[in-house]
Amino acid sequence: MNGLVRPRRLRPGARVAVVAPSGPVPEERLQAGLDILRGWDLEPVAAPHVLDRHGEFGYLAGTDADRAADFQAAWCDPAVDAVLCARGGYGAQRMVDLLDWDALRAAGPKVFLGFSDITALHEAFATRMGLVTLHGPMVAGVDFLKNARAQEQLRATLFEPESVRVIASTGRALSPGLARGVTLGGCVSLLAAELGTPFARTSARGGLLMIEDVGEEAYRLDRILTQLLRARWLAGVAGIALGSWKDCGAYGEVRAVLADRLGGLGVPVVEEFGFGHCEGALTIPFGVRGELDADAGTLTLDGPALV
Repeated sequence: MNGLVRPRRLRPGARVAVVAPSGPVPEERLQAGLDILRGWDLEPVAAPHVLDRHGEFGYLAGTDADRAADFQAAWCDPAVDAVLCARGGYGAQRMVDLLDWDALRAAGPKVFLGFSDITALHEAFATRMGLVTLHGPMVAGVDFLKNARAQEQLRATLFEPESVRVIASTGRALSPGLARGVTLGGCVSLLAAELGTPFARTSARGGLLMIEDVGEEAYRLDRILTQLLRARWLAGVAGIALGSWKDCGAYGEVRAVLADRLGGLGVPVVEEFGFGHCEGALTIPFGVRGELDADAGTLTLDGPALV
């Protein structure tokens, strides 16, 4: 697995589009997030349908066609330097097939940020465009709005990426050792749900897999990981970092499942790495080659995520 194309870092005054590919966005949280971006000397522009709510399915931020159109227009606008997701939820898988990937590719590389349900788009950008993306806090996310550490690490990644080549956590080794590879991952339930789709990579071979999830009980995490194992998707993975498991039940039970399902791979695994659905969530670049040290709880990138 080779490293992917890195977008350009942001500069003061950069125009950034905020889109809602998945769930509906509370207006007050969106405005608070936009204010933070303005405080970074960015020019945020909210997409036309970012505050929509689907008339029948209230868990969607408007219709699939409108969410896709917002995303397409934002990415293909030459005045836009980055496309940032307002929140996750559910719905990215419903709109990803409506995007014109030839047009997105022609528009050139730019920064893309999101996590949770946005995992489906991270995978699509990797497989269809070979582009480095950022798995990190979203504009209208509560953890982003209320946590200075999450804000600062994201800001540094966007503006001064060479300053965050070493991503340090308070994690500890579930299986010790060093691993080298290219970062990938996201919500593990989304990775399993992507299997068999046109945007799914065939495996995580040679990769540093960064996974987390929210609201999945231990038996469901067992089923998800078992599916990835049975599909041979985890065969050849170089190393694994485990993020947050919010609302997944008692961590002791979750940890036992993770150890049981992943321990047999014989690769370094580090737990509680501090990305995903948690306070102070780290921004993790996907598509960058680096080294995972399970014992030290660090991810060291070979180069900055953005050029």
